[in-house]
Amino acid sequence: MNKKLSAVTLLTASALALGACATGSTTSPSASGSAAASAAPQNITLWLAGGDTPDELRDYLKTTYQAKTGGTLTIEEQSWGDLITKLTTALPDENNTPDVVEVGNTQSPTFTNVGAFSDISDLYGELGGDKLLPSFVEVGKVDGKNYTLPYYFGSRYMFYRKDIYSAAGVEVPKTLDEFNATVKTITTKNPKNIKDFSGFFIGGQDWRNGISWIFANGGDLAKNENGQWTSTLSDPNSIKGLTQLREIQKDASRAPKTAKDESPWLYINNSDVIKDGDKVTGKTSLAAATIMAPGWAHWSIGDLVKKDGKETREWNSDTFGTFVLPGNDGKPAPVFAGGSNIGISAKSKNQEGSRELLTIIFSSEYQQMLGKNGLGPANADYTSSLGDDEFAKALIESASNSKLTPAAPGWAGVEASGKLEEFFAKVADGGDVTALAAEYDAILTPLLNAK
Repeated sequence: MNKKLSAVTLLTASALALGACATGSTTSPSASGSAAASAAPQNITLWLAGGDTPDELRDYLKTTYQAKTGGTLTIEEQSWGDLITKLTTALPDENNTPDVVEVGNTQSPTFTNVGAFSDISDLYGELGGDKLLPSFVEVGKVDGKNYTLPYYFGSRYMFYRKDIYSAAGVEVPKTLDEFNATVKTITTKNPKNIKDFSGFFIGGQDWRNGISWIFANGGDLAKNENGQWTSTLSDPNSIKGLTQLREIQKDASRAPKTAKDESPWLYINNSDVIKDGDKVTGKTSLAAATIMAPGWAHWSIGDLVKKDGKETREWNSDTFGTFVLPGNDGKPAPVFAGGSNIGISAKSKNQEGSRELLTIIFSSEYQQMLGKNGLGPANADYTSSLGDDEFAKALIESASNSKLTPAAPGWAGVEASGKLEEFFAKVADGGDVTALAAEYDAILTPLLNAK
């Protein structure tokens, strides 16, 4: 998830450790005294990150919570860019803390390790138990206890232009090596003679998609030995993946070196030639035959049409298609698993009401509503609610071999530092991969272990 925070390690470690403390991490309804002492309905606040949860689901949560408890649920949306900053300030403050919080799966370890969330281990079985996404459960655990649980998943896969692939005389690749070669071929042929054209659009700073090449070659971002985390960009397998990625960025992508993973669908939509042959639709001239994005991106991809007086995108299966990034081992390549966790603030005075909200969120009704809206349900029993169209199939298949970023206590600090963007940009710009990997291992290792 995208996060920006200066000195996040110090802020998180100090503000949360001092505010939540060790005792805060074990808060329960009986310990908090608020719900146990009074049967009055509890009015609670839920922080949702970004706009991924549709209004229909938000309305369901509010009306169901009121019907079950008599209390009022207020939902406040926080931007991903400001979330860590706001959580670091709000979670330790018992008078201003949100009661229940959606947090990025990559952010969860930082907050759980300093006692920011209540222990909900006793609810684990009731909320889904072993049916819940194992990797997401793990990043919400400390010392075997559950503090956050998965909210939804959204694995990444490929969207491509069928018409351009056909015109270039290539087919959907079956291995990672074939993919690397295919997108280079498409770029070279540029069959529609499109200006600023990429066979595969991937920005120089786009580490969230770029790490797939590290993972697919057996590398990783970090390892944990005896409780200490070490950055592993210098691992030979990581170097191999980074080298492949740089070759693609050089030969198949015209994305700027400063581009991240934001809105790549703009460029696949742009692969439509206008009359003069060198311009494309949209606000930018950049265009692509292939992009990599979370599954929910399909709502933003398609032909430009007008509905009710507004311009929107409508998927056209004759022009657009999907496929999962393949590995070289017959399985999908391991891609970064997007998504969120959810937990109860340890400082919340409304523990009982907050726990009641979790039972609603993890109910079969709500889990299926997530799936029907293209968000991967936390509970494996309800993945069928995603449907059986090409988007659901690609999402489930790509998620089957997906990976999370390291569950290091300082991972949120790593992301917030911008060092990964800096490193990947230097690699894309032609720097010495081995030397850069060693340089940034030395920078990232202390950040990984910051608590």
